[in-house]
Amino acid sequence: MFTQEDMQQLLSYDGPSAVVSLYLDTDGAKQPIDTIKQQARGLLREVENGLRVDADFIERYLLHQYDWSQPGLVVFCSNGGDFFETFPTAVSFRNRIRTGDKPYVKPLAHLLDHYAHFGVALVDQVGARFFHFHLGELQQQEGFMGEEIRKSKRGGGSAATGMRGGDSGGRHDAEWVQHNLRAAAASATIFFSRKSIRRLFLGGTAETVSQFREMLPKQWQSRIAGTFPIDMTAGEGEVRQRALKLLQQANEEREKKLVATMLGAEAGGHNAVVGLDDTLQAISEKRVQTLIISDGFRTPGYLHPDSGFVVAHLAKSPLPESELTAVPDVIDTAVAQTMAQGGHVEVISDNPDLVRIGHIGAILRY
Repeated sequence: MFTQEDMQQLLSYDGPSAVVSLYLDTDGAKQPIDTIKQQARGLLREVENGLRVDADFIERYLLHQYDWSQPGLVVFCSNGGDFFETFPTAVSFRNRIRTGDKPYVKPLAHLLDHYAHFGVALVDQVGARFFHFHLGELQQQEGFMGEEIRKSKRGGGSAATGMRGGDSGGRHDAEWVQHNLRAAAASATIFFSRKSIRRLFLGGTAETVSQFREMLPKQWQSRIAGTFPIDMTAGEGEVRQRALKLLQQANEEREKKLVATMLGAEAGGHNAVVGLDDTLQAISEKRVQTLIISDGFRTPGYLHPDSGFVVAHLAKSPLPESELTAVPDVIDTAVAQTMAQGGHVEVISDNPDLVRIGHIGAILRY
């Protein structure tokens, strides 16, 4: 599984030759694997002659070694395979290929930001199931069953027996349901508190989910990103797919709010900048807290390797061209610089407001 440590190693890469970076949607549930292989081959044919040995190395790996078991795949290759890293993921990528002095990491930054550590709780009147996912992969799951139900299974009498006979039974019914839900909420709090969960999803009937939600501590209620109807016996794969769909919707809403926050701060003269030149200047000054860019945005530029100064237009540079290194994609360089400085990166798709201001902006530390 891809980790933050893997990201830091990619960011610090300083090899002798350029890197081919390949991102693939390898989800065999969407289309045949042979079709995916053809798409990968077409992307690899785009690689220029000087890097053909790397493209060929990747193609051989895809044909003879990769098992095609995960929905997403990232491959980095340089120097004829001397540098070769692969990262299968449970979340698919948009097909793309890049070449440059550094590994192309923007989609991986997006993966780490959007799909890290989320939880799912399925609940009904007698029990619950808890799931911890990271980057779309199941990390751990636990089950909970209400105390009275366990007693009945051990021969202590069924709680349901005394419920069939009027209001007294109905009150008893409601009491043990509430008891079970409170106990389930306590178990969920313990389970998720140990997992660094950032977002939580609840599944079950609308009534049960609503009751369970109110029994969670306020700090966990604030992390609930969505609810959905589902049977308690649903398989892990169905649970994951339902949660991922809701997570994508939640992220889209969060992205809209983030762009709106940046634009509002910039318009009010607060700690934000928009547009290519001003954003790169802020990165060069190490002031960026959150870099916000449109997915797929690319443009050439220049880097001063010693200081980390980045610029897209020479007219904006206080340094002479002789001291700068041309880079094919200054946006990728900006991403690497931001992350190396401890900032965050948001890669956002289909946001017209972000497109309008030049595909890029940033929320600043100061």
